[in-house]
Amino acid sequence: MESIRELLLILLAVILLVQNLSNVEARYHHHKKQKNKGSTVPPPASPETPVSSSPSYSPSVPSDPYPNDPVNSTDCIFDVRDYGAVGDGSADDTAAFRAAWKAACAVEAGVVLAPSDYVFKITSTIFSGPCKPGLVFQLDGVLMPPDGPDTWPKADSRKQWLVFYKLDDMTFTGKGTIEGNGQPWWDLPCKPHRGPNGSTSSGPCDSPALIRFFMSSNLVVSGLTIQNSPQFHMKFDGCEGVMIDKLSISSPKLSPNTDGIHIENTKSVGIYNSMISNGDDCISIGTGCSDVDIADVTCGPSHGISIGSLGAHYSQACVSNITVRNAIIRESDNGLRIKTWQGGTGCVSDLSFENIQMENVRNCINIDQYYCLSKECLNQTSAVFVTGITYRNIKGTYDVRTPPIHFACSDTVPCTKITMAEVELLPYEGQLLDDPFCWNAYGTQETLTIPPIDCLQEGEPQSEQEVSAYGC
Repeated sequence: MESIRELLLILLAVILLVQNLSNVEARYHHHKKQKNKGSTVPPPASPETPVSSSPSYSPSVPSDPYPNDPVNSTDCIFDVRDYGAVGDGSADDTAAFRAAWKAACAVEAGVVLAPSDYVFKITSTIFSGPCKPGLVFQLDGVLMPPDGPDTWPKADSRKQWLVFYKLDDMTFTGKGTIEGNGQPWWDLPCKPHRGPNGSTSSGPCDSPALIRFFMSSNLVVSGLTIQNSPQFHMKFDGCEGVMIDKLSISSPKLSPNTDGIHIENTKSVGIYNSMISNGDDCISIGTGCSDVDIADVTCGPSHGISIGSLGAHYSQACVSNITVRNAIIRESDNGLRIKTWQGGTGCVSDLSFENIQMENVRNCINIDQYYCLSKECLNQTSAVFVTGITYRNIKGTYDVRTPPIHFACSDTVPCTKITMAEVELLPYEGQLLDDPFCWNAYGTQETLTIPPIDCLQEGEPQSEQEVSAYGC
């Protein structure tokens, strides 16, 4: 009799255990079904919150048994092929890119994906915001515009191709290539182009900048290869908070007006770990820029790193707090250049060039306050004030066709507070040409300079003005 009672108790325990496991399993499958519909488990009610009629779950059952379940991981990726992109290099994929952008823009951390092994062609497009934060444009394939002015749609702007407008917290990245198809534009027979036989004619000669960011903030551009732009490769205008990293930018040495990276009216910029070779300025910094840090960049062939040109058409220009460090400039027409027009106003202040290696560069160190694109520029009494410029550890070789150091400052507004330290520039080949040139330039030599720069006047001019006097 005792053994029968024990057997019944064991049987009853097994039945209860099976029922409990069945209830747990049912609740789990109900939760997974609701999760796949997009629902979430309601949080436990707080003491102040009335208990709802929604089902509650035992704490012993996890709200999500597989928290890393990738069921919905692709929900924020918008592949342009899903919107009709062909990617064969000839079809017009503009509509597909615009539709994918619109969809990604509407969700947080959306990704526009242009996958590898495809060549996408789109016409001039403005990708505008505002968008939800964390938007990513991921280019892993090839993206290109129509091939030259003859195939450019007449209704499209000839001044720009890809425009990113009014965006915040956006990233443009990938392992892909932006191919500008610039050759037909470079061959246009109008200035600044040289024409197929070197001839030029007057008249308008618009060519599109390849990529433009306008009135945007907190931007990241990284990893891309950008090549053969009809005009500037990349422009930032009216932006704040820009990080550029690991770009490769290239076009032929004689391609006209193909600046690598151009910024204007833009603040808080970092340009790092990039290689740029082109037919104009490697990096150009226009008016309204401040707090710019450039490091570990290789330029050349190019026209070097330029501040300006500034003050054209009697305008005011303000540039401050620019740092260029750990850079290489090779086979270039200019190295580190500040160029301003006569008649301008404003100020260039607090620039630091440090640890720069020159390799066969003309005009390695150059301040030119008489910048002019023709022989018709007249002398003016006003000028952009240049002050607080430091050149430290600038070494390498220069092209002997021009002196390696050239300070041509305004007659009426001297350059002041120029600091030279550990500047050693030797001829790439041949003999030393001319001594450095200085005009109305004041500063300090912390160490002896090679070649010697005896023309730099010590101290400060008697008529020196404060930066604030120039409206910056």
